[in-house]
Amino acid sequence: MASEIIKSIQFLCNEKGLEYDVVMEALEAALAAAYRKDFGDKQQNIKVKFDPETGDIKVWDEKEVVEDYDLEELEKSQEKMAELREMAHLENRELEEDEMKGLIRFNPKNQIMLADAKEIKKTAKIGDVLIIDLEVLGEFGRMAAQTAKQVIIQKIREAERAGVFEDFKSQEGKIVFGVIQRRDNRSGVVIVDLGKITGILPTTEQIQREHYVPGNRLPFFVQSVNMGNRGPEILLSRTNIKMVEVVFENEIPEISTGEVIIKGIARDAGSRSKVAVFTKEETIDPIGSCIGQRGSRINTIIEELGGEKIDIIHFDEKAETFIKNALAPAQVESVVLNKEEKTAAVNVKEDQFSLAIGRGGQNVRLATDLTGWKIKVVQIEGDKKEFDVEELETNEEITEKPKVVEEIQEEKMLTEEKNEEVGEEKIEEVPEVVEELKEESVEEPVETEEVINEEK
Repeated sequence: MASEIIKSIQFLCNEKGLEYDVVMEALEAALAAAYRKDFGDKQQNIKVKFDPETGDIKVWDEKEVVEDYDLEELEKSQEKMAELREMAHLENRELEEDEMKGLIRFNPKNQIMLADAKEIKKTAKIGDVLIIDLEVLGEFGRMAAQTAKQVIIQKIREAERAGVFEDFKSQEGKIVFGVIQRRDNRSGVVIVDLGKITGILPTTEQIQREHYVPGNRLPFFVQSVNMGNRGPEILLSRTNIKMVEVVFENEIPEISTGEVIIKGIARDAGSRSKVAVFTKEETIDPIGSCIGQRGSRINTIIEELGGEKIDIIHFDEKAETFIKNALAPAQVESVVLNKEEKTAAVNVKEDQFSLAIGRGGQNVRLATDLTGWKIKVVQIEGDKKEFDVEELETNEEITEKPKVVEEIQEEKMLTEEKNEEVGEEKIEEVPEVVEELKEESVEEPVETEEVINEEK
C-alpha cells in the first residue's frame, strides 16, 4: 500500500511537471483540512506530517505565544476591526495600517495567550511556537475525504500556475513563439497559445497590416508577466520597439557578445525600422555584421518581423554625420544644427528631396526618432521647398497625397481590366487630380510623371 502511494505521488509529479515536495505539501494540507472537518474546529491551526512509506500521519495544533490581553478590551478591538474590514470591503480597498493603530490584533487560530500557553507547557514564553499534539480519533468520513480531494486539486493547480509564472517571468523582455488561437470579436484581442498557457495580444500591440489567422505560428515579445486571480497573465506584443533589439541580439553573434552595439532604434511597426549600430573594433564592420553573407542575417530578421524593412545605420558621435546617415537612402549635402533648440536643417538636392522625406514623411520621422534631433528637410535646387517633421501630423496635404496617387494607380488597373464597369468619367478626372499633386507630392517626381503619362 505504501509503495502504491509513493508511485501515485511520483506519477502525479511526472504528469504535472511538479516537484515531489510540492505534491507532498498539497497532500498534507488536504489531510489537515480533512482532520479539521471531522475532528477539529476553526480555531485550530492544524498541521500534518504524512509518511508515504507507512501511511501514518502525525497531527498537531501550532500556535505562537503572545502576551495576555484584557478580554473586554480584546472584544471591543475585535468588533472595531470587523467594522473596519466591512467598510474597506464595501469601498473595495485594502485596510490601512493607520486605521488599525491602537487596536489589539489577536488571532486565536494561530496565536495563544501566555497564561493559556503555560497551562499546556509551564516553560512557555512570549514568542515561542507551541506545539499541541492531537490524536486521530478514527477514519475520515465521506465529507472529509471530499474536502481533502478539493484541497489537493486546488493546491496542485496553484503549484502549476506558480511554476508557469516562474517560467514565463524569466522570459519577460524576450521573444517566444506562439500559435494564434482565436480573436475576440468584441475587444479585438488575439489569444495566443504558448504551450502550457495562453497569452494576450491587445489591439494596441498588433501590427495593423497583419492578419492573425488561427493556426499561424509567430514570434511575440513578452511585454509583461503578472499573477492574476485566475493565474499568470502574459501580455504579448508585436509592435514593441524592444522586439527589434531582441531579434538582432538573437540573430547576430557580434551584438550578443557586445562587439557590436545597438545605439538606437526607431520603428514604424510592420513597415520600417532604422537601427543605429556601432563598434570600437577596427576589424569589424558593424553594418556588414548585421547584414551577413549575401544578406542571410538581415533576411532572417526581416522574416521574423513579418516582412518589416530594416535600415542599418552607422552611428557617429558627430551629430551632423549621424543625421546624414539616418536619412539614408537619401544623399544629404549639408546639415546645419541649432544646438539650443536641438533642431537640424538638412539641405538636399532636388532629386533627393522626396527620398529624404519618404512616403508620408516616414523616413524623416524615423530619422528624427533615431537621432533625437528635430529635422527639417530643405531643397536647395530649383524651387525652394521645406519639410518640417514637426508639421507632419498637421500637414494633411503631405500625408494624404501619397494615398491619392495609390488610388489613381488602383483605378488605372481596374480600368484596364473592366473598362465598361469603371466608365470614362473616372479616366478623365484622374489627370486633373495628379496635376494638383505634381508640384507638392512627396513621391518622387519620376514616379508621378509615369502615372500621368499612363493615364493620358
